[in-house]
Amino acid sequence: MLTLPTPDIPPLRGGPTLRWGILAPGEIANDFVSTLHANTDQRAVAVASRSAERAEAFAARHGILRHYAGYEHLVADPDVDVVYVAAPHSERRALALLAISAGKHVLIEKPIALNATEAREIAAAARAAGVFAMEAMWTRYLPQNSVVSQLLADGALGDVALVTVNLGWQSAFDPTSRGFDPKLGGGTMLDAGVYSLWFSHFILGAPTSVQAAGILAETGVDAQAVVTLDHGGRNQSMVSTSMVVGTPGLATIHGTSASLEFTRNFVFPADFVVTEGDEVVEWKNEGPEGRDGLAWQAAALAHYVQEGGTDSPIHSLDDAIEVMETIDEVRAQLGAK
Repeated sequence: MLTLPTPDIPPLRGGPTLRWGILAPGEIANDFVSTLHANTDQRAVAVASRSAERAEAFAARHGILRHYAGYEHLVADPDVDVVYVAAPHSERRALALLAISAGKHVLIEKPIALNATEAREIAAAARAAGVFAMEAMWTRYLPQNSVVSQLLADGALGDVALVTVNLGWQSAFDPTSRGFDPKLGGGTMLDAGVYSLWFSHFILGAPTSVQAAGILAETGVDAQAVVTLDHGGRNQSMVSTSMVVGTPGLATIHGTSASLEFTRNFVFPADFVVTEGDEVVEWKNEGPEGRDGLAWQAAALAHYVQEGGTDSPIHSLDDAIEVMETIDEVRAQLGAK
């Protein structure tokens, strides 16, 4: 009888709490602070934007006491413990370095930067400053992936030989949008693709070789890609990602003893089944749903900081850099801007 382990994750409530500062109050920052306040003991105490009106409106919406016009004022606030960088891809490096230089812990939206060179710069700065820095790869901190990690560590699936990921979010073409403008870090690999390649890396580690084929948008960014990756030995993964079409976002792990298949989009709090011969066991999410799942990474970060860590033990800065290196290679093969 196959028995699934229970998630081994920091609790959303009752653990250490931090005072959060929010840089760039856009859509993802709105979702993050909403679940932070609704589902955890963490609190946002300050927000900053280049627009004073935008910062003030965000603060009013979420009951945040202090709002700043200008990012420098927030990182200088002595009552802020950790800074959440929610800016577009093209701004993350600069804002992360700004927060780190002020001695603040930092959570940086994923992907952590535009490319591996920028990611290495952020990691080096955080290590030199001795502050905690983490890529906001929130999916890794969801309860489901604690269970998956334990199954892999226990060898419950046998030797994993094949991983597949199919993730696409359809986007209407707009050359000035974040998704399609090269200057803003447009392209599917820096959007949906970072999740797909992260999952492959999570299960099988960094690839030893990468082969990519895809489609470019009119602006020259990557609009769709199909990627096959070798991970040494007989281990392979196959990843597809798209802005051209939407897909269910399903991921599978196939081992010599059993297979694990997500039955809902793996990026979000999701369910999966494990099949071993004729036996099928289901695991179902019982926590927050949708983007409310962003709460788990915040609770985890607070826990790691309390323990005196400077890097995530389950998705390190080196992991983030390795995923960025794979993204760089895919984009280079596609000829993306």
